[in-house]
Amino acid sequence: MARQARGEVINALEVQIVHAVQRCVRRAFLCGKDSYSGKSFEHRRRWIRDRFEFLASIFGIDCLTYSVMHNHMHIVLRSRPDVVQSWSDIEVARRWLTLFPIRRNKDGSAAEPTEPEVATIISDPLVLTERRRRLSDISWWMRCTAEAIARQANREDECSGRFWEGRFKGQLILDEAGLLACAAYVDLNPIRAAMAEAPETSEYTGAKERLDDLSERQSKSTDTHAWERSSRRRWSAWLSPIEIREASDKLGANACSSGRRASDRGFLSCSLAEYLQLLDWTGRQMHKDKVGTIPQSLAPVLSRIGLDGSGWCDLVQRFGHVFKRAAGTAEHLAAEAQRRGQNWMQASTNPLAAAS
Repeated sequence: MARQARGEVINALEVQIVHAVQRCVRRAFLCGKDSYSGKSFEHRRRWIRDRFEFLASIFGIDCLTYSVMHNHMHIVLRSRPDVVQSWSDIEVARRWLTLFPIRRNKDGSAAEPTEPEVATIISDPLVLTERRRRLSDISWWMRCTAEAIARQANREDECSGRFWEGRFKGQLILDEAGLLACAAYVDLNPIRAAMAEAPETSEYTGAKERLDDLSERQSKSTDTHAWERSSRRRWSAWLSPIEIREASDKLGANACSSGRRASDRGFLSCSLAEYLQLLDWTGRQMHKDKVGTIPQSLAPVLSRIGLDGSGWCDLVQRFGHVFKRAAGTAEHLAAEAQRRGQNWMQASTNPLAAAS
């Protein structure tokens, strides 16, 4: 069966959360050490991570978390057309010209757009509208990642041709239960693949960057919710904060002032500490010699999504197999399928409950 068109799933004019996966087409690993040639491509993981950070400062899209593996990458993105609509016409044009510069500096970086270059975009209403829409389009984020990395890798390998196996796979995340499981699945990918023993050693993941910043945090008096939104985070300030408080983190009212990310809106109703503790405990369950009961402090986090410890671990392990086009409770999957006029469900059972 042909894969569903991304345009039927991803809409740049809606606030959506999408889990995107892109795989390398070549026999050689995207990153890591190629056992056939003996050559290490580990440095390419840094390329991808740095590209994500750059795009987070340009697009009206929140990066919730990510992981870069040896032959593929995962990223969880939230489109923010509400944030892009708050930008002036000049800001839209300048962001676009930073992403696709007409001129470049000697080091290859984008040259500062000139007034005539900016005017070329803002003087054409149709072009301006399209550029504004693309800046909240997850498909364009993935395109700007894939093309840049492919060109860089081809130059290094002194070859041409395809670097990625095809278009990225996009999985719509419909509710917090699906989002919590998806974020943990992405952050724990290196542990599941036996590339790392724990989240704090899982290089090139959102969890590792948050943990690194926590280890450097000097003042414990600041509320963690506020600290996540400060500019004092060295590694993870381009990532979306974890904890969301609906009273203050409202749509359209939380654009990021630092310019390193689209907004300050969180995405989970648990704290950063609770999320990282849940990751640590879940990662330990993936090792047969470290299995233990769910900590009492974490039980309420899972009870809110209707799971116990064993059901949660099973769901995270099998997330990519349980959910295909979309992830969420059966009720949300059915409602979204009805809204789009598509059959997204193979059964009426709740996959979250079935995993418990």
